[in-house]
Amino acid sequence: MLVEPNATNTGQNIELSRKVLQDARVAVDSVLLISMPYMERRAYVTCAKQWSEVSVVCASAPRTYREHVATVGDERLVIDDLVGDLQRIIEYPALGYAIPQEIPPAVMAAYERLVGAGFTSRLIGNVTS
Repeated sequence: MLVEPNATNTGQNIELSRKVLQDARVAVDSVLLISMPYMERRAYVTCAKQWSEVSVVCASAPRTYREHVATVGDERLVIDDLVGDLQRIIEYPALGYAIPQEIPPAVMAAYERLVGAGFTSRLIGNVTS
């Protein structure tokens, strides 16, 4: 088992894990990314940008929204996380961190309503970690 203990975000996790595998001379043609359910898309677009030569499959624990809220214990934090993650999917391609994704108008409208309602603690610039 190879371990990469230094990453502090999704992009670093992919970058540093790739280096660990390269240093160990492990040939990789596909990767399985395991994340929180709401992070699957961002993990995918980040890996597709940083490691385009591999096939990417994303997975998460199969749970409902209510089950996820119960696990976290704070519904407001869950919504803040969802809003922050979508913001990263929107903004990161322009920063070179991810491939672009089409955001459906209804999703964009919901995002804007949630930001307007104050679900902003996980937005870029508001997050310290």
